[in-house]
Amino acid sequence: MPSRATTVNPAPMSDLNSAAQPGSLALMRRVFAEHGKKHVLAYVAAGVMMALGGAATATSAWLLKPILNKMVEGEAFKELRLLSWAVAGLFAARGLATFGAQALLARVGTRIVADVQNRLFNHLLRQDMRFFNERHSSEFMTRLAIAANGIRDSIQVVTTSLSRDSLTAAGLIGVMIYQDPMMAGIALLSLPVAALTLGRLIIKIRKYARRSFDGSTRILEIMQETVLGARIVKSFNLEPLMSRRMAVAVRDVERAANRMAIGAAIASPVSDVLAGLAIGGVIFYGSWRITIHGADAGSFFSFVAALLLAYEPCKRLARLNLDIQNALVSVRMIYEVLDRPAPEDGRAGMPRLDVSKGRIEFEDVRFSYRPGEPVLDGLDFIAEPSATTALVGPSGGGKSTIISLIQRFYEVDSGRVLIDGRDISAVDLHSLRDRIAFVSQDVFLFRGTIRENIELGKPGASESEIVAAAVKAHAHDFIETFSGGYDTNIGEQGAQLSGGQRQRIAIARAILKDAPIILLDEPTAALDSESEREVQKALDDLRVGRTTLIVAHRLQTIVNADRICVIENGKAVEYGAHADLMAREGTYRNFFSTQFGESFLRPDAVAAPASAG
Repeated sequence: MPSRATTVNPAPMSDLNSAAQPGSLALMRRVFAEHGKKHVLAYVAAGVMMALGGAATATSAWLLKPILNKMVEGEAFKELRLLSWAVAGLFAARGLATFGAQALLARVGTRIVADVQNRLFNHLLRQDMRFFNERHSSEFMTRLAIAANGIRDSIQVVTTSLSRDSLTAAGLIGVMIYQDPMMAGIALLSLPVAALTLGRLIIKIRKYARRSFDGSTRILEIMQETVLGARIVKSFNLEPLMSRRMAVAVRDVERAANRMAIGAAIASPVSDVLAGLAIGGVIFYGSWRITIHGADAGSFFSFVAALLLAYEPCKRLARLNLDIQNALVSVRMIYEVLDRPAPEDGRAGMPRLDVSKGRIEFEDVRFSYRPGEPVLDGLDFIAEPSATTALVGPSGGGKSTIISLIQRFYEVDSGRVLIDGRDISAVDLHSLRDRIAFVSQDVFLFRGTIRENIELGKPGASESEIVAAAVKAHAHDFIETFSGGYDTNIGEQGAQLSGGQRQRIAIARAILKDAPIILLDEPTAALDSESEREVQKALDDLRVGRTTLIVAHRLQTIVNADRICVIENGKAVEYGAHADLMAREGTYRNFFSTQFGESFLRPDAVAAPASAG
């Protein structure tokens, strides 16, 4: 694993593509092209329904003129009855149109969020290990769970503003102008002032929205580490420390949220003050016209009704840019990931790897996790077919990196890694990994049952194949002791199993895969003597007839290997069988003496217990 060779400084995902953030208009065009276009018919239908609702609102305000005038006349009750039914019908139509539009938008919005989440997750699957090592998993989860909503919101805020708010406001303003152009001019004077005031809030709210998102990511990160590291937290009495960390993160989110709320809240009093001035001016001017010049009272009240009804849609339109910018904060976070190239996409037409013998060869391989800090420096060595090659040497020498490069978790800086004479960088990546079974000391089991975890080695395997793999892994007996047998739920990361049990399930998974190449990264390093003996039996069965490369620190594993390769400072300094290397009295003998003591240098020391060292 790379963490043993070098320490990778995490780079916040917010730095991705930070040098080339697209403008808001370009980003909105992209969102509509990639997501809105797929659902254009649904959005058009929702827009038509919202437009009908807006038309119903404007018509209701226009009808107030004849209603009020007929009331004053006192001789038109029949017409008033018809007008009352018309108003009731208009509001019923508006209610149905609003329901239809909201239901349709909700359905389309849910589909967009699901598509974005699937796309983001699939893109993450095609990233290499370097990408994941540099970032905390909480960043991915926050984007997947929260930021995906931003794409939906950015489309819907524009759709509703154009279809509902703009058309409703246009219709009502039309009624106002029709009834009294002078009063309409007085009322509309406040709109430019409101737009200018609200526009200045956009930059501040965008900044605090980003801080709030980053703080939420930090909260999730602390929670995840506390749960997964619960044993360490309790063992080292770290509860106060984790509590302080969480309090700081929560406080940061709280501050950002409060500032966002204040910025957004300023919009309401500004709008209300300007609206109050406009309405007051209209009432003063209208009452003067009616009382002094005998103007039509019905027109005045129709105008006032239209003005009052137009207040909310005009207020939302004034906030449109603010709402769009708020949604685009999340949109940018999604595209920061999606726009990053996926190294594991591969090139089209790459040939599949067919393993006949399983001979692994490193030719002058150089590799580093960070520039100027080589981990492998001109490595040359061979793992022979149907044999076990042990990699030994001091910690940080590059042994686990070799295991990672064979699986192409990373690409070499120079040189070649060959399997049966074929450069693995020139073959289909899926076919390469399909021919390799990997067992690490850091066993990862997925949530689910024992059967489901073993079956991952060969999805769709039969019950008899799963049981046979468990038997070969010396796992069947302990599995049968559970009341649920193979259907026993193992908990998160196999928390309900012992270390040896988890390791044997991982080996059963590798056996079921039946791959010609086996890679073992210190599979018994964290086990006690009894568990190690059981796991070692399983490993012996796994290695039969396969090319096996094992990173080893245990005595029995090393001396029983067909070949031993000593890795030091990124180079293979010695290569051969145990007896031959001991006879040379070189690097391997010194390493062996340091690891296991002088007493194990005797010829009969190969029979020493497996737990030594």
